[in-house]
Amino acid sequence: MLSKEQKERYKWQISIFGEDRQENIGNTRLLVAGAGGLGSTAALFAAMAGFGTIRIIDPDCIEESNLNSQLLYREADVGRQRAETASKALHAMNSSINVEPVFAAIGTAPVRNLIRGFDMVIDGLDNYPARFLLADAAWQCGIPFIHGAVKGFYGQVFTITPPTSSCLRCIIPNPLPVREIPVIGVTTGVIGGVQVTEAIKLATGTGLPISDHLWLLDGIRQKSDWLRIERIPTCHVCGKDEYRIPA
Repeated sequence: MLSKEQKERYKWQISIFGEDRQENIGNTRLLVAGAGGLGSTAALFAAMAGFGTIRIIDPDCIEESNLNSQLLYREADVGRQRAETASKALHAMNSSINVEPVFAAIGTAPVRNLIRGFDMVIDGLDNYPARFLLADAAWQCGIPFIHGAVKGFYGQVFTITPPTSSCLRCIIPNPLPVREIPVIGVTTGVIGGVQVTEAIKLATGTGLPISDHLWLLDGIRQKSDWLRIERIPTCHVCGKDEYRIPA
């Protein structure tokens, strides 16, 4: 049951979908992979929305070049761990939620251990090898994976909901090379915000997730578009004869 303080804090959200669904948000355990441009934006909006537990995974320290696109950090934070600094910033903004910083890279620890017990994953990563590792594990564990990616003025979002939707490998069958990706803060802000919108929809059962189309943002023309995504029958992750959801 929501406390008096929570009812006041979240009253505008409650006016949209009611107290029971706000409680659902508070009971949701959300993993944010990456605390860069996408991840810091998503973590901030998730904390504002009242997600009860947020785990932030990131292996890096804050650099000066991060400050143009990563909302949670200040000049004095340069050199500090991103996960820990993000955690402190979120606690300062909403002390009623639990934030767990994990200073690690995806792939250096068993991925299933990182996501075990969580209800959904937000993809704030910047390379596809790590995305594939995490997305595959989330699929195998039956956990929704909210993919987001950005480059310059462009971005995309797709919500993977096992076992019904396509998986990340159906969108991008072949890994892209790891390289530095140019970004601007407004693009990470838009895409990170859409990702948390998807998380809120899943937590509250409101509307439909973006799970059959890839949502594409073109910030140059200020337009968005949809690309139909279908499961690849031979996909080794989600193909009809291949996927297995463990008990």
